Amino acid sequence: MYFLYNLIVISVSAILKVLALTNSKLSLFVKGRKETISLINRAISNDDKVIWIHAASLGEYEQGLPVIEKLKIQNPTHKIIISFFSPSGYEVKKNSKIADVICYLPMDTKKKVKSFLAAAHPDIAIFIKYEIWPNYLSALKKSNTPTFLISALFKPNQVYFKWYGGFMRRVLNQFYHVFVQNEKAKALLNSVGYTNVSIAGDTRFDRVAEILERDNKLDFMERFKNEQYCFVAGSTWAEDEKIIIDYINKNVLPIKFVIAPHTVKDNHIEEIIAAVDKKVIRYSEMKDITLADYDVIVIDTIGLLTKIYSYADTAYVGGGFATGLHNTLEPAVFGIPVMIGPKFEGFAEAEELVKLGGVISVDNSNRFQQTSDKCFESNDYRLNIGNINTNYIKEKAGATNLIVDKLNAIFSLKS
Repeated sequence: MYFLYNLIVISVSAILKVLALTNSKLSLFVKGRKETISLINRAISNDDKVIWIHAASLGEYEQGLPVIEKLKIQNPTHKIIISFFSPSGYEVKKNSKIADVICYLPMDTKKKVKSFLAAAHPDIAIFIKYEIWPNYLSALKKSNTPTFLISALFKPNQVYFKWYGGFMRRVLNQFYHVFVQNEKAKALLNSVGYTNVSIAGDTRFDRVAEILERDNKLDFMERFKNEQYCFVAGSTWAEDEKIIIDYINKNVLPIKFVIAPHTVKDNHIEEIIAAVDKKVIRYSEMKDITLADYDVIVIDTIGLLTKIYSYADTAYVGGGFATGLHNTLEPAVFGIPVMIGPKFEGFAEAEELVKLGGVISVDNSNRFQQTSDKCFESNDYRLNIGNINTNYIKEKAGATNLIVDKLNAIFSLKS
């Protein structure tokens, strides 16, 4: 089975190199990996102790960040390497100071694995959530490098739990220990004989809880909101924007609106602006204007959404109509009502918060309008829903300490 797996990985690598000639994202994917070893060699010496953390993309990185930050504080003499599989993670975080090296993970071929591990020589390896690479895990096991999977989620339809999943079950056993998010995931692992597992919860709750401790002030939002009610729609797609813009155009209430679309390409921003009938401005064109005179801001950059949510009285999180729901916890942590589209199955926190009433699912324009108006018109309604979200996140926090404490109990990382 390893032979077939290696043949597939080598074939995919070759195909990607060809496709990268005409695809800018794949070009980053391919070219970036050529720099990995040189990046490591410039920062890591043979005598360094190294903690290696791997994330697929930006979401997994954010999930692992509380653990990374705590390990860095507790182990100041260790060098830290963070690797990404996807350009959408690496290109955003490549200049971050959180690690000594931030790089792409070379493809999972035996040759590239050997080269990467020789350069990185990690004392411990931590994979986040879904990242399970057979050749990397096999090599780490052979070198007696303690390897962990954190914030993991497993579902019955995954290959590990199928009759034909023996190969991947054996790969899973290369981990020294797996930290899962919930009892269901632990039970699934136990059902196939994997017992080195602990329920730690989801580190994202620690991540979002820390948001409240930051300075979230944005001068432009202060001037725009001007002490009025503010509705923020974040990570929206076309399906979301249709009902949001319909509401904006029909609205007669004194509400300020912010739309932060998932796609910030110029043509998409222009489409949104053209569809809005109210006084609207895009973020990049806000110089020398009186923002309080505007009704709508369209955010055409990335990196501001979390802070913008801190100004929201009600929020909408996009992706729940077609593409896949985005992060509901970032607005929820500010103790406000959060609306989403109808497709949220498989997003555990959204499912739980919908049941509790802190997140409200809307499936059409009428439902969206009714909920938005009610949040605006009733302070008690809005505050009660917001308190549900606040309490939920407080109760779920703590996974980071549990994981890091257990890591230190199993292996002393301190020099």
